[in-house]
Amino acid sequence: MSPPAPTFVESYRETPAAYVSPKAAPGAKTDSASKWENFSFAHIRESTVSRAMTSRYFKDLHDYAESDVVVIGAGSCGLSAAYTLAKARPDLKIAIIEANVSPGGGAWLGGQLFSAMVMRRPAEKFLEEIGVPYEEEENYVVVKHAALFTSTLLSKVLSFPNVKLFNATTVEDLITRTDADGNLRIAGVVTNWTLVTMHHDDQSCMDPNTINAPIIISTTGHDGPFGAFSIKRLVAIGAVEKLGGMRGLDMKTAEDAIVKRTREVIPGMVIGGMELSEVDGANRMGPIFGSMALSGVRAAEVVQEVYEERKKQNAE
Repeated sequence: MSPPAPTFVESYRETPAAYVSPKAAPGAKTDSASKWENFSFAHIRESTVSRAMTSRYFKDLHDYAESDVVVIGAGSCGLSAAYTLAKARPDLKIAIIEANVSPGGGAWLGGQLFSAMVMRRPAEKFLEEIGVPYEEEENYVVVKHAALFTSTLLSKVLSFPNVKLFNATTVEDLITRTDADGNLRIAGVVTNWTLVTMHHDDQSCMDPNTINAPIIISTTGHDGPFGAFSIKRLVAIGAVEKLGGMRGLDMKTAEDAIVKRTREVIPGMVIGGMELSEVDGANRMGPIFGSMALSGVRAAEVVQEVYEERKKQNAE
């Protein structure tokens, strides 16, 4: 019979520790403390850490300056879109831009800061897809903590080799192209670090960076400090006539509308999630999350339907 595998501590400490009785005198080393006595991390210089971080980050900036798809917003809808698309099209290079340091949007908690996350059927199919357990009720399911859904989805998205998350980064504008007939198309995003974006009013000019991509998925939520960014910008530049304006809460109609209306609003710009409520004047749905996940799935489908055409246009 093989000996038991060494514990974490035994694997990393240099020498075995002598057994110390649990009844040792006060001040004496306990068994667990003795095991750590000769522990030490490997030696590196501070500059090594700096170079390890910066070299990889700037390589990512270089590599993703030309992306295939950019997802604006890493909430439940944006992450669901990125997951579905990255799995279906491993050949596509997908950049996710998230304004906050922590991705996940409002999906770390349920309603009113409660823990549980509720999804109406058939959204449990997406939970099964990503391996999140749930409690079954008649017409809905419950995840014991919203953070379980978000952390699981986030970890799966980040494990794809064709996905890069740029968090603490804000989309400040859209890259546009106009064809010979005067038709507008979105061709990328203009970015800056969020802390820079927040201080444009009290500092001198701090110019942005750019990412080119033939198609964008915008899931920036309903109106707010960074919310509904893309649709508000499209209105400002005359690409869309006006905001529809989110209506009052009606869970029954809102969820279906958000999923069904997820679409390419103008060439190169797919909008999903609660941002659609500002496009179409749809109702809000409140503390329920199935439509966010499935709107993301639908957004990924739309991208796959139009990607080759947009890629061809982007090369012109």
